[in-house]
Amino acid sequence: MKKSYQVDEWGYYGTFGGAYIPEMLYPNTEELRSQYLKIMAEPEFQKEFNQLLKDYVGRPTPLYLAQRLSAQVGCKIYLKREDLCHTGAHKINNTIGQILMAKKLGKSRIIAETGAGQHGVATATVCALMGMECIVYMGEVDIKRQAPNVARMKMLGAQVRPATSGSKTLKDATNEAIRDWINNPVNTHYIIGSVVGPHPYPDMVARFQSVIAQETMEQLLEVEGRDYPDAVVACVGGGSNAAGAYYHYLDREEVRIIAVEAAGKGIDTHESAATSVLGREGIIHGSKTLLMQSPDGQITEPYSISAGLDYPGIGPIHAHLFRSKRGEFISATDQQAMEAGLMLSQLEGIIPAIETSHALAVLDQLNFKSTDVVVVNLSGRGDKDLNTYIDYFKL
Repeated sequence: MKKSYQVDEWGYYGTFGGAYIPEMLYPNTEELRSQYLKIMAEPEFQKEFNQLLKDYVGRPTPLYLAQRLSAQVGCKIYLKREDLCHTGAHKINNTIGQILMAKKLGKSRIIAETGAGQHGVATATVCALMGMECIVYMGEVDIKRQAPNVARMKMLGAQVRPATSGSKTLKDATNEAIRDWINNPVNTHYIIGSVVGPHPYPDMVARFQSVIAQETMEQLLEVEGRDYPDAVVACVGGGSNAAGAYYHYLDREEVRIIAVEAAGKGIDTHESAATSVLGREGIIHGSKTLLMQSPDGQITEPYSISAGLDYPGIGPIHAHLFRSKRGEFISATDQQAMEAGLMLSQLEGIIPAIETSHALAVLDQLNFKSTDVVVVNLSGRGDKDLNTYIDYFKL
């Protein structure tokens, strides 16, 4: 039997995934698990989802042959331009899908967690679109370093609640959102922003993001005469942009799957977020995955210059890709990522999000042949990071 890298019926990717949840969360996740595939398959759901992706998000996003970047790296590099989505990143693909899911389940109130603020903005955006109450939990530290996104969420009508415990970042915001969901099981849907959390979230989010791989196949067929590249490269924090870019290629062994994590100040400095190198098996936010933790199992603080990659775990799908060796995991430091962001800006006139810059930073280390066709998922635009770029390069 051909090996599959997709989720099994119990919500596992190999040995990772599942739903390790308190009993009080069981009704919430079970309602979703028992219905998500059925709802997603309904023609009416598909029609509304695809219409919104087209008219509101602006899909399909271009697959752009970056000629000057290609010349520098020495192979053919296409950029999948998720940065051109409404709100400036891939996150909206998932929030559109989940708000439609919430409507079908009869929910009236939406909660979300956010780190860099991109998912928070994407959630607040679809709540405004559908006229639904929106509460976004965000770490106090992130609220300070991502002020423009906080302002955007408030303009969109969302309430932004600070998480003031622990490191006051994404992990803590997620804890607060889970607490809220336990207290409001009947009317509330929790829109998780990445391929993390208890089953069915990792699979549901990957399915909503899989439009990235679907379009890539169609676009490559048009320009290259074949529907697959030699490699797909994406940055991984929780890993939703990567899961979407890899989705239809997971079981096609001829395609290299390359995941780029945030090494922060270096993997041996204690200031890093390279989970595949530094993590071991553990349970975070309801799923079993690879997780950065102390010898006695306490979750340790990740660090990255990019607010969207400093998550101490990775989605279970990526833990499985790493463990099974289907994925090639590599990490880029803050310095490498910042320099790659500046390089893309000046080679192609595209200012990428710092998360995305990590994926660009390793292209020269991957030993591509001159005939290789490589797709890099350009997951977000750099507007939200201008202050970080300004401070770093003294612009």
